[in-house]
Amino acid sequence: MGKNTEINLVGQPIFKQIIDLLGAINLESIIKRHDADRYYKSFKSKTHLITMLFGIPSRCDSMGEICEGMRAMSGKPNHLGLKSSPAKSTACDGLRKVVG
Repeated sequence: MGKNTEINLVGQPIFKQIIDLLGAINLESIIKRHDADRYYKSFKSKTHLITMLFGIPSRCDSMGEICEGMRAMSGKPNHLGLKSSPAKSTACDGLRKVVG
């Protein structure tokens, strides 16, 4: 009876596993094809998607709660592929432009 070596996700947070699935759908090519980051310098499409996905399992009701929750993680946003957590005003502006 050997150790099961096929399970390599032990110890990774569920949210990190969801983010890793974004690489499987080749998100970068979709962003490039639709030229989604054309007018944005700091709040790119991938950052926006990760921010919005963070709010679902953490049960946040507003963009302010999402940003505060990401900021509370302090140094951990880098394992999500982010350099830092987005500012609340930047995230709210990005959401306003997508919805409006």
